[in-house]
Formats: sequence, C-alpha cells, structure tokens
Amino acid sequence: MQQISVINTITVPEGMEAQAEGVRADYVRYFQQQDGFVGSTFYKSLDREADGSLRYVNVVVWASYAHFERVVNKGFQDANGENSDGLRVLGRGFPAPIVVSPGRYSVLEESVG
Repeated sequence: MQQISVINTITVPEGMEAQAEGVRADYVRYFQQQDGFVGSTFYKSLDREADGSLRYVNVVVWASYAHFERVVNKGFQDANGENSDGLRVLGRGFPAPIVVSPGRYSVLEESVG
C-alpha cells in the first residue's frame, strides 16, 4: 500500500482566519480517530493576497487510497460532500466565502537533508 496525501489550498477572507482554523482543527480531531490516518500538516501564508485574504495549505496523509476512501465514502456522490458520519468532507466543510481547492497526490520522490 502506498500512502497518499490530500493537499488542500484554502483561501480565507480577512477576518475569517480563526473560523477556518477551527474548522480544520475539528476535522483533524475526527480524522485522528479514523483507521489509516497518518498525520496532518497545516501551513499559513506569510503574505496576504491583494484582497486581504490569506492562503492556507492543509496536507493530510493517509496510509492508502483505500483508507482515504473509507473516511470520505459517500462524500464523492453527495452534493454537499457528506460522508456516512454526517461530516462534509472533500473540502466542503468550510463555510462560504472560504474557498477550498482539494487535490489527492501520491509521493514520487522524497528528499531529506
């Protein structure tokens, strides 16, 4: 089994940073209880966009694509991205006008110091 990384870029309007960070923390707590969750890293831009928004990058690592699929399960088919636990997954749990751009990636190469 090959680990996968779900990498979301999140654009957060000025003044909504605490709310976005709270939503992300809630999801990580949920993911930590799920089989196959490896870890998560959350990045915050050092620079604001021209409109005052901030960009975040959230990386969630799963033991395999199958583990990821089990957590999001029906989220792929549900219009709101809701899984069988009633959570809006696939980046859809953030309130508007926060914009999430999700992506799923596998590691091709990893270099360390």
